[in-house]
Amino acid sequence: MMTRQRLTSAATAAVLAGAAFVAGTGTSHAATCSQAYLPLPDPHCTPGSYNPAVTQSTIGSTICVSGWTATVRPPTSYTNALKAQGITDYGYSDTTMADYEEDHFVPLELGGAPRDPANLWPEPHYGTKTSSTKDGVETKLKNAVCNGTITLAAARTAIRTNWTTALQVTGIG
Repeated sequence: MMTRQRLTSAATAAVLAGAAFVAGTGTSHAATCSQAYLPLPDPHCTPGSYNPAVTQSTIGSTICVSGWTATVRPPTSYTNALKAQGITDYGYSDTTMADYEEDHFVPLELGGAPRDPANLWPEPHYGTKTSSTKDGVETKLKNAVCNGTITLAAARTAIRTNWTTALQVTGIG
């Protein structure tokens, strides 16, 4: 499984300035992640991962507690470097950081790993399926899990397989 490498502060500055960068070499390169899966991330680059503290038996003290995600959400000082590297890795021609959300593929609302680069990717704000649309799916799935309509495993599998069909697959659409 391939995951994006963390950037040094100098590398982050280079990427943010629009320079092409390969972690460790400083040379330009072709994209390492495919845009062919959009609006989903490339599963080879961003396979998703789970927070081990969130299980079916702990949802009552984790994801189903109002405000819990704020306690585990990483700061932008951490995610912005990953976002910059991801924009390069995905080969996006638009390199404007504000045009992307550094998104948790498996959302924090469903116990996605907060800081694992394998669970974070630069989701474009533009296109037919936007980050705001995915946010609504995440919330509906979390509510269904917390209401006991579906299991945490079913919600995670559905969103990780294809968030655009997750509500239909789980029967809560």
